[in-house]
Amino acid sequence: MNKTNIKQLTLAALFAALTCVATMIIKIPTPGTGGYIHLGDAFVVLSGIFLGPIYGGLAAGIGSALSDLLGGYFQYVPITFLVKGVIAVVVYFVYHKLTRSIKAPVVKCIISGIFSTILVAIGYFAFEIFMYGPGAAASIPANLVQGLSGLVISSILLPILLKANVKISVA
Repeated sequence: MNKTNIKQLTLAALFAALTCVATMIIKIPTPGTGGYIHLGDAFVVLSGIFLGPIYGGLAAGIGSALSDLLGGYFQYVPITFLVKGVIAVVVYFVYHKLTRSIKAPVVKCIISGIFSTILVAIGYFAFEIFMYGPGAAASIPANLVQGLSGLVISSILLPILLKANVKISVA
């Protein structure tokens, strides 16, 4: 394993831990859904931007799924791993595709975060429809708010991380 891979793996582990902790530390319950709004989605977005599709997807998926596992949301562990991992992959490709036309990192982050927000709502709804039937639609507004909170926080943290010289992955 070369120095670059070790650095990527270390950053992925750090982002997975940050995602888990940010998801678990502040929980705002959503009425009627049994779920909660949290700040972990900010690190899901940032994982995609900074770590690339493979390491970012794994960091986002593992960190988010770990928070469900530790928080007692066992039934959500597999879908959370999948949804959050896919979100980080999509964020990576959207963010880097925008590099050709948009120079401002925060603007690219906001646009990528919009995709993230939509994917959170669709991903969980697609899973919950099998658990709750049509009542699963009740979680859509809360999941949109959760995604939007991740978008706002990631847009605030991105310039700080860039200023701290955290390198964005190119692969």
